[in-house]
Amino acid sequence: MQRTAFLTCLLTVSLMNQVCGLETVTGKYGDTVEIPCNSGLVSDVGVTFVKWKSDKDGSILVKHTGQNASSPTDGNYKNRVSIKKDFGLIITQVSLADQKTFTCMVVAADDILEYPVQLVIYKTPLQPQIANLTTAMEIGKLTTLAQCHTEGANPAANITWFKNKTPLIADGTAIKITNDVAVDKATGLSATTSKLEYTAVKDDINSKFTCQVQHIKSANMDSSPLVFTVNYPSETISFHVLPDGPVKEGDNVTLKCTADGNPPPSRYNFYIKGEKKTVEKSNIFILSNVTRQNTGEYKCSLVDNEILTASKNITVEYLDVILSTTGEVFKKLGDSFETTLDIKASGKTETFCKKGGEKMVGPPKFASLKYTDSGVYECVVTMLGLKKTQTFDLNVHGQPLIKSLTKKRGDGTNKILSCEAEGSPKPTVQWITNGTDVKFQESEHVNGKITYYITVSPKANVTVSCTISNDLGSDTRSIDVSSLVEDVTMDKQDQSEDYSDQTALAVGIVVGLMLAALLIGLAYWLYMKKFRQGSWKTGEKEDGSAEESKKLEENQSQKAEV
Repeated sequence: MQRTAFLTCLLTVSLMNQVCGLETVTGKYGDTVEIPCNSGLVSDVGVTFVKWKSDKDGSILVKHTGQNASSPTDGNYKNRVSIKKDFGLIITQVSLADQKTFTCMVVAADDILEYPVQLVIYKTPLQPQIANLTTAMEIGKLTTLAQCHTEGANPAANITWFKNKTPLIADGTAIKITNDVAVDKATGLSATTSKLEYTAVKDDINSKFTCQVQHIKSANMDSSPLVFTVNYPSETISFHVLPDGPVKEGDNVTLKCTADGNPPPSRYNFYIKGEKKTVEKSNIFILSNVTRQNTGEYKCSLVDNEILTASKNITVEYLDVILSTTGEVFKKLGDSFETTLDIKASGKTETFCKKGGEKMVGPPKFASLKYTDSGVYECVVTMLGLKKTQTFDLNVHGQPLIKSLTKKRGDGTNKILSCEAEGSPKPTVQWITNGTDVKFQESEHVNGKITYYITVSPKANVTVSCTISNDLGSDTRSIDVSSLVEDVTMDKQDQSEDYSDQTALAVGIVVGLMLAALLIGLAYWLYMKKFRQGSWKTGEKEDGSAEESKKLEENQSQKAEV
């Protein structure tokens, strides 16, 4: 600090000398400096002798008119000084030892003149270097963070500390800054060291500290930013349940305890249904395959400070579904059938049942079972991500029944017989063909229906029987099958018989109508005859002649015939 004050004072004196007429020249350490004689205004006319001297070294350089300049001694300036045409002094590789007053003495024909010049040497400092760096600081505790060092300066450099680009002001308590300036005995250059002691607060987390080297002859130079770990005890604690959202039976649940201290605590207590569990080097506790019995309050605390706790309630959602009918179910055709769902859940559920891709409202219910009701039924109940599925396979069984037995012509002399049937389980078929060659086929058994086919080639009349059977019974039908020629004849006979039947029906209708008319006429005649007899009984005179009565009777007879 004294050295810095001295150099600053020296520069100030130099400026004052300038004001007073003393010329000052500034040179950079290690460079070549030119010191003018009377500011370069000396004329060589009439000058016979020029000598440069210093207040410490005496004569440095002498030049007589018409002769080369020479150094009178073998001192510090030998081989480092020279003189210009205008009598200016040139000094190479200047150092702090050259920081003095040089005088140019000029001898003219009738006068001796002296022109003193002050030479000031400066050198810019090196980049700042950080030393004795700590890694962490504790809240409320004064800690030596680092030392900032620069060297090789003249005058000595100044160092300022910054936090987040704001200068730090030493207060002697929370912030202490100690600066030290050392001068190299060999070079005379100064080294400046600044030590920062700092009391951290919580807001210093992620703060950036820098030191800045300041010098009157160079731009400010900053160190790399320093970030320190700020250690502080835990003040708050939080409790987390993972995964976030509803907890369901069968889930694995992670309990996580987090404290805000730095470094973070490595030991925690977990309270599981009232029982304390201590974990080391971890902050989690896992509940595996939870059930509804795991519902309740959970909490955690620090091992070193059990007063600091956090808690959370956990509700384990559950879903129980019981279907009254399960597995494979066998029912008879026409029976009633109903199944029910017994649901126990911790929340609102949604239910649907389906057979194949067809949904239905509620569990299946049938008043009278049909074969088409057979199939696999699935009932699904969901709640908050839980899903339970119950299934059963309904089989509607019934005694086999032949619905029809038909025949039709095939190729050539072949006849194709179809035996259409219903029944479940799938009936087996037996054809009785009286030795006729046959080919068997059958359709798929769908919804209790199946059709059996045979192809026969009868050479004469045959009777073919279709018998189907399963565990519940059997049914048989027969059909007459003839050769192809006889079938044609029979077809013609069938047509003739049909025509005769139609003719007989028409004749019957006509005869019926005639009989009805006759009965009506007879009834009318009897009525009129009775009417006339009644008139005779009263003795009334009958109107009209016998001829008219005869005509009347003829008319009535005609109506009766109609």
